[in-house]
Amino acid sequence: MTLSLPLISRCLSVFSRHYFKAPIQASAILLGIILAVTLLIGVKATNENAKQSYGAATELLSQRASFYLSNKDQTSLDESAYFALRRAGIPALAVIEGIASDPQGRSWKVTGSDIIAAVSIKPTSNTQTATSSSYAPFKSIPLERLLNGHAAVMMSASVVDKVNALAKGPLVLNDIPLELIAVEENLGLGNNMLADISFAQQLLQMPDQLSYIAVFFQQQTQTLDIDSQKNIVINALEDAGLDSRQIIIDRQDDGESLSALTNSFHLNLDAMSMLAFVVGLFIAYNGVRYSLMKRQKLFIQLLQMGIGRHNLLTALVLEIVLLVVIGSLVGFMMGLQLSQWLQPMVAITLAQIYGAKLLPGLWQWQWFAQGLGLTLFASLAACWPLLIQLSRVPLAQGGQRQAQLIPLENRFKRQAFAACIILGITAVLFSITTQYKLSLLLLGLVTVAIPLLLPMTINVGVKLLLPLMPKGIWHYVVAETKEIIAPLSLAMMAILLALCANISMNTLVGSFEVTLKQWLDTRLHADLYIKPNPDVIPEINAWLQADPKITAIYQQWTTKAKLEIKAHSSVPINLVSRDIYSIKHTTAFKSPTTRSGLFWQQFQQEQTVLISEPLSIKYQLNVGDQIKIDKLHDTLSPTSTTNQTEKTQEFIISGIYFDYGNPIGEVIISPSVWQQYALPLHPISLAVNYQGDSEELQQQLITQQGLSSAHMYSQKGIKDEAIKMFTKTFSITVVLNSLTLLVATIGLFSACIMLTQARLAPLARLYALGVSRTQLRVMVTSQMMLIVLFTCLLALPMGAILGYLLINKVTLQAFGWTIAMLWDWPAYGRIVAIAMISCLVAVALPLYWQTRKPLISSLQQESL
Repeated sequence: MTLSLPLISRCLSVFSRHYFKAPIQASAILLGIILAVTLLIGVKATNENAKQSYGAATELLSQRASFYLSNKDQTSLDESAYFALRRAGIPALAVIEGIASDPQGRSWKVTGSDIIAAVSIKPTSNTQTATSSSYAPFKSIPLERLLNGHAAVMMSASVVDKVNALAKGPLVLNDIPLELIAVEENLGLGNNMLADISFAQQLLQMPDQLSYIAVFFQQQTQTLDIDSQKNIVINALEDAGLDSRQIIIDRQDDGESLSALTNSFHLNLDAMSMLAFVVGLFIAYNGVRYSLMKRQKLFIQLLQMGIGRHNLLTALVLEIVLLVVIGSLVGFMMGLQLSQWLQPMVAITLAQIYGAKLLPGLWQWQWFAQGLGLTLFASLAACWPLLIQLSRVPLAQGGQRQAQLIPLENRFKRQAFAACIILGITAVLFSITTQYKLSLLLLGLVTVAIPLLLPMTINVGVKLLLPLMPKGIWHYVVAETKEIIAPLSLAMMAILLALCANISMNTLVGSFEVTLKQWLDTRLHADLYIKPNPDVIPEINAWLQADPKITAIYQQWTTKAKLEIKAHSSVPINLVSRDIYSIKHTTAFKSPTTRSGLFWQQFQQEQTVLISEPLSIKYQLNVGDQIKIDKLHDTLSPTSTTNQTEKTQEFIISGIYFDYGNPIGEVIISPSVWQQYALPLHPISLAVNYQGDSEELQQQLITQQGLSSAHMYSQKGIKDEAIKMFTKTFSITVVLNSLTLLVATIGLFSACIMLTQARLAPLARLYALGVSRTQLRVMVTSQMMLIVLFTCLLALPMGAILGYLLINKVTLQAFGWTIAMLWDWPAYGRIVAIAMISCLVAVALPLYWQTRKPLISSLQQESL
């Protein structure tokens, strides 16, 4: 049969008039699509902007660097190296970074750079050299005041307002009042605080010192290979009489290292957004199904008037496509706004854990196309069986509802059987998978299977409850509950998914918080931890040893290294050593070990190491395995590769220890081995035990040694900061969980409106038999709350299963963190209570609105 555009157009016109008479049906469909696309696009835009920031990260006010120069022993770099590069004609930028504290004890990160060099290196459309035109985009920067050492820092205009509100007056850092200069957002400072390097060195008490040097190769040298570019830098340093072997030259990796570190974080956010997307689609599909069922008489009338089934089916498909386009467009715009709200939380997490800086986000039309395509495909795939079923309705059937002809109980059994098959398969696959991406995929299958169990669970629960009810109206209420399981099933599936997500995430967050606190209690054993500029550590160490109240001094050494593993030629790690007492008493071992005297004797004298759990899991390393550490890889010049094999040493793994929050793998070696290989002599941090108030010691270090409070941390302060960072890390997932539950509740609200509309005639019959309006409202509310209660009861074990999989599979494989799973029954009770109250509101309001109407008119409409 050929399609007729006039007939299709006529059908669409009739459908539109139907929606004008029943706007709730169209609103329910659009609401589900809008909410689904909003959460999907909101998280996608947030993730994509973060990932783009990794690869597009530039030096502040400048462009992307080709190489970074830093000191081998992690102390500050003498600025003579910078002047040597500039004299050699190599475009370079001096950068200093540090922490300053305000009078309230808050820490602020300050960055200083050579402003003139940064502006000069900034690429322009007309020139590539430092000319007056190079400064055109930077008119808001008061260069004269900054270069004269004025006590001022630059920040984005939006950040200045927040800082002023927080400081409640002039910002004072390290006892120096600062002027905050607001600059345009498009200069890309983000949340950074930037000063000219002359003032930054004074503020951070680092005269003539740099944190690192950024090197930029111009277009004419970009054709050279990496070794040749490094040779240019090395020759410039050697010509100036500097020892290039003491300087590490790191290449810009286009953000690959950060992308690899944060991949699991973004993947978890994507999983949460997809869950919210599915919940929204449940709502949309519920609206489509209700709308199609309510128009069944209309469809048959159109068929009887001579409109072909193909034309009718095409019109229905075009209607769904049109609703999806409108809903996706609105959802896309709302999603971009949601992304603007979520990005600050993501920026805090990425900055604190991974040291990543997020640039201002930009939206892309491809996101709308992806959201629209995914929503359209999912909507048509979900609705197609129902559309085909309606297109085959016999003309003689009249207005009977097709859904009544389907044995619902058999359908519930088939869904439950399919869910059991999926759960069984995933249980087998979970036992053999070791990759977190596969585990997340399996977790998605479990999430799909859980809602399929719900209708059968409610049906069985109602059957078991029915014999316990007294004869009369309450027996009727429970018996009739089975009739509303099917129309409410999709809305309750959305509620079930949201509850499971909340329970599982609460289990993960609560368990992780307890585990983290226990680990911190083991890891932190000193009263005060000091991490100043590495250059002054020897002087501070000597001062501490002379204080009679200091009962113990602990030291930690750290350097960057490379771990050579089969199939992984270059794995960056942190090579760490501590005094042997700290290693013995602060290392929480995961691998079984007696930690006997022989164990520690071998560790101190032989080539054995301890590795962190994340490193062990990521590269499948176990106790007894051999590893190779190329500790001097970054310091070798391109011309000194002949001795590289001598710099690589084999070690045996003797223990695996817990390590939380460290995104880079860590290897601990004994102090004797550290000294044996001539690694950096001075420690990077100190820890002390003090007989007295640690604040007294901090004050002495400030007044007598010139340290900033930002360089000292009490044990309590570290714990509070760790828990604070932990809370911020999970804040975005908590927000997404709350939004998902809100979306599901809104879906239940719309479903209840449609259901009460459909049940007005049965309610009118009961009213005609003498049942009061109040009794009717209590009856219907009780029926729906009974279904909600069964949903919550199923959500408890299913949410616990998801929590177990999140903790023992996904989190363990993605982050390398072993977390002891704990049951937080009060939290589960609160979630169920919130769900019951939310659902009660969602049920009671539409029921009250509908039953206020004259019920006898519903009987009259039914008889027509």
